[in-house]
Amino acid sequence: MTESSGVLPGLSPVAGKPIITAFDGGRLTSDAGILLLAEIDRRLGICEHLAGCIEDPRAPERVRHTLAEMIRFRALLIAAGYPDANDCDTLRSDPAFKMAVGRLPESGGDLCSQPTISRLENLPGPVALKRMMAAMVDLFCDSFATVPRRIVLDIDDTEDRVHGAQQLSLFHAHYDGRCFLPMHIYEATTGKPVAVILRPGKTPDGAEVTLVLRHVVRAIRARWPRVDILVRGDSHYGRHEAMSWCERNRVGYIFGLGGNKILLGRVTDLAEDAAMGRLAGEADKVRRFGEFRYAARTWKVERRVIARIEASAQGTDTRFIVTNLAGTPKALYETIYCARGQMENLIKAHKLHLASDRTSCSKATANQFRLLIHTAAYWLLHTLRGLAPKASFWREAQFDTLRLGLIKVAARVTEMKTRIKVSLPTSFPYQESLAMLAARTVKLPP
Repeated sequence: MTESSGVLPGLSPVAGKPIITAFDGGRLTSDAGILLLAEIDRRLGICEHLAGCIEDPRAPERVRHTLAEMIRFRALLIAAGYPDANDCDTLRSDPAFKMAVGRLPESGGDLCSQPTISRLENLPGPVALKRMMAAMVDLFCDSFATVPRRIVLDIDDTEDRVHGAQQLSLFHAHYDGRCFLPMHIYEATTGKPVAVILRPGKTPDGAEVTLVLRHVVRAIRARWPRVDILVRGDSHYGRHEAMSWCERNRVGYIFGLGGNKILLGRVTDLAEDAAMGRLAGEADKVRRFGEFRYAARTWKVERRVIARIEASAQGTDTRFIVTNLAGTPKALYETIYCARGQMENLIKAHKLHLASDRTSCSKATANQFRLLIHTAAYWLLHTLRGLAPKASFWREAQFDTLRLGLIKVAARVTEMKTRIKVSLPTSFPYQESLAMLAARTVKLPP
């Protein structure tokens, strides 16, 4: 049987019946789940706070899109998997996004276009960006119902490849290309973002690490004067300036320490003991731990260094960390330092699942602003995930899983005189989960 199948020709009949296709389904959206994220943003006030840090130079009587509306639209697009500003042109009339921003799905005006978003990205200057970064630290503190006794700040950077003569881009030999190396700071226990800072494509020096830690820690301590803070990072964050500042300001630290001949010489006996233990059949991999006081040439004082030696079929591997914490070497290395491996997953959520490496603007300030909006999208998905029960599958789900399961929901939107009806699919597999999360979203403190 050959019969026209509308706009999708070539579809085979089913049970002898032809398939007729047409774009006549009405006001449909494929992202109904962003209504939950929009409600989370209203409760947390993320986009309103960011918008409040920017001075709007436009004439008020000619404004069609407020700064808060544009930031919310952009953050919701990113959370829903549309990371490019060009996506604004495609989705500016989508009924779900219009409702999420506060406009009626049919009679309300369309949302902002790509050129408008581009002008917004180039609007904030250094002062506004500093205010927004301070607002993000305030958001982090506000997210706790009670003041924590102790927080753990993981700090690391990640490659952000550039393509063109962008401000702050540098050639990095390790990555064999021009890049940024934005610095990420997260609270390790909760996975909440504290700061994401655009920076040149080079390893940070001691002065830069100290400057960042000083601003972040002082902002947190302004809200929580008595909180204990532990900072963790790999070896290129273990600068003597940063460690000295931590020691003077009641901040614990545990950093990786690059090995050298002197350090390796201090653990020769442990390395031999581990190798002999493996030969004697103790285990396939034999570990030994030791500690000693050590001062590099640039250090003014000796510090506690912990060594981990592992003998395996591949040979002997030795790692060092430097810390001002008390505790056994084994516990400090295996329980505290190695736990910072979770930082890779947090950066992955920010960089891969939210595409925060789309820093293609020529101005550094515009790219920093993009990182802030991507961090706002991170907050929305992180909060949504945190609303799920502890035993729920969603509580540990990755952001892309949350997006595919709960955000990418088809719906028909009908605007009536007195109400708006959102018709979700009868066959939607996660009906109970979506309803439960919606009910918990309403209970978030405004």
